Amino acid sequence: MFVAGESSGDAHAAGVARELIAAGAPYKLVGIGGDQMQSAGVELIEHARRLAVMGFVEVLETIPRHWALLQTLKRRLRGGDVAAVVLIDYPDFNMIVASAAAEIGVPVFYYITPQVWAWRPGRLDKLAKTVAKAAVILPFEEKLLRDHGIDATFVGHPLLDRAEAIPDRASARTALGFTEDDRVLALFPGSRRQEVERHLEDFVAVARELARRIDGLKVVIAVAPHVTIDAAQCPYPMVRSASFTVLRAADAAFCKSGTTTLEAAVAGCPLVVAYRMNALNYAVARWLVKVDNIGLVNLIAGRRLVPEFVQDELQPRRVADALAPLLDRDSRERREMVEGLDAVRAALGSPGASRRVASLVTDLAERGVRGR
Repeated sequence: MFVAGESSGDAHAAGVARELIAAGAPYKLVGIGGDQMQSAGVELIEHARRLAVMGFVEVLETIPRHWALLQTLKRRLRGGDVAAVVLIDYPDFNMIVASAAAEIGVPVFYYITPQVWAWRPGRLDKLAKTVAKAAVILPFEEKLLRDHGIDATFVGHPLLDRAEAIPDRASARTALGFTEDDRVLALFPGSRRQEVERHLEDFVAVARELARRIDGLKVVIAVAPHVTIDAAQCPYPMVRSASFTVLRAADAAFCKSGTTTLEAAVAGCPLVVAYRMNALNYAVARWLVKVDNIGLVNLIAGRRLVPEFVQDELQPRRVADALAPLLDRDSRERREMVEGLDAVRAALGSPGASRRVASLVTDLAERGVRGR
């Protein structure tokens, strides 16, 4: 049984499901997820589109829906035919599912564990009590979890599997209609509607400011397949579902904090990071979050490799000042950042995360079946 509550988890779970099926694992696959899991062969109990929200405030609206779904999962778990539960990210709900499954006696496998290193470290004790095996995707997570009694294995980052087909710079530019001589800025305002609503105006303002400074600057905006952007709000061409192509084609990128920052590292594209949330969510986050950097690329680098602009610091002129030297192919700032991004890429491991997770899941499920 897979439980993935949003689009990124859907993609990661789908990769594991495909590997399980390819290896001939003798299990029916069911769970909560999206279109990618369904296409990979997972029978959906609930579609994730009804669950995915973000922010401490917004999640309150979905509590009744999540509670009802939890009761459904508990009934399935008590039925006695679930060999293992595979939880993917989505921590607030999946931590509850982990407790329920462990209480019933179903082995729990957690893939992409809660970010206990950033906030709410008290969850480590609960993970140790409920999770039989964890697969982590950031290099520093394995030791942290093991030090707290959790059987964790670093499997590499799953985006490296996608990166195996990444185009070279010339091919990416041709695909997007740019020439080798064009100076190109890529915008990544977010993959969720709420993120785009909060970021788009400032991201466009940054691009316009840079266009005033750099003659002939080309701008492209990467858009998630399910997000709609009004052309009146964004005068730049939009590209859907091709983040690596956009990053390969760009000289620099302006990215919302998240996995895109790691995609930029893999693509070797210099970047600046920003994030804005509503005032209440930000106040709660400042109280809870215990790390100095929000960008994953900076967390892995162990330093402020990439400039970050959070909340009120997100001012178009200041961001443009940080991006301008990265758009200069001969600048020292660009050269030093590319070298740092190469080191981050190396720290992410090697391709094959989905295959490794599928093998670990199979081992856990077989031990659970033998133990009954």
